[in-house]
Amino acid sequence: MTAFDLHIVFDCADPERVAQFWRAALGGYDFPMPVPDGFLTWEDWADAQQIPVDKRPTGRTLVDKVRDRPDIFFLQVPEEKLFKNRLHLDIKVAPGLAGDDRRTAIDAEVDRLIELGATVLRRADDLVVMQDPESNEFCVA
Repeated sequence: MTAFDLHIVFDCADPERVAQFWRAALGGYDFPMPVPDGFLTWEDWADAQQIPVDKRPTGRTLVDKVRDRPDIFFLQVPEEKLFKNRLHLDIKVAPGLAGDDRRTAIDAEVDRLIELGATVLRRADDLVVMQDPESNEFCVA
């Protein structure tokens, strides 16, 4: 049987915003090419180069610079998210922990992700279901 590479793809309205969130949320991921010196974002650079908006890339990519996790792509789509995800990411922050130690680790990560723009959908005993800035659901466990 042939083994294939795996990429994760998010459909979103604002690829830059969602990619920035996941870059900060996951750690170790970064953009394959840095933004040129003197610019805060690729959009700023494109504006300075007078590239028409309709000719600009409509996506962003994150690559793992620390480990060997899959690349993550963020592609701009015109439609809004209407329903629950059929696929989601789990951020595992408490492997091997139990009881109060586990809850403390999960709660600390949830607080950090809220500061990055995530929201809490619901809490359970062993995980927290959250949404990224465009309402893509994920779990912290």
